[in-house]
Amino acid sequence: MIGYVTLGTNDLKRAVAFYDELLAVIGAGRFMEIEDVFVAWAVAPDKPGLSVTRPFDGKPATPGNGTMVALAVDTKEMVHKVYDKAMELGGKDEGPAGPRGDEFYAGYFRDPDGNKLNVFCMTTP
Repeated sequence: MIGYVTLGTNDLKRAVAFYDELLAVIGAGRFMEIEDVFVAWAVAPDKPGLSVTRPFDGKPATPGNGTMVALAVDTKEMVHKVYDKAMELGGKDEGPAGPRGDEFYAGYFRDPDGNKLNVFCMTTP
C-alpha cells in the first residue's frame, strides 16, 4: 500500500550522506533524484521507498510530532546493524534495539534533522 515516505530536511547534503550509508546496510540504494532537490532510496524500484527533500513551500523542515518511519528487516541481527549504524552516523537514540513484546523487535532513533525512525523485525515467541 505505501509507495514511499518523504522526510523533510534543512541540509540536503547531510541528509543524503546519512541515508546513503544507513540504507545501504539493508541493501537499499538511490533510485530517483533531482540534484539539489530530493533523493529517494529503495531496495527495488517496485518496493516502498524513502526520500528526503527540502520542503517545496520554502519553509523550514520540521519533524512531524507523532510521525515515524519504520524500516522492515528480516532478523534481530539486522535490527542491531541498522540501529548501530544510525548511532555511528550521528542519529539520536530514541530506544535501543531490543524486544518490544513477544513478537516485535525494534530500535528507535532520530536522523540528524530530528525525524523519528525505527528498524524492526517480527519474531516468533
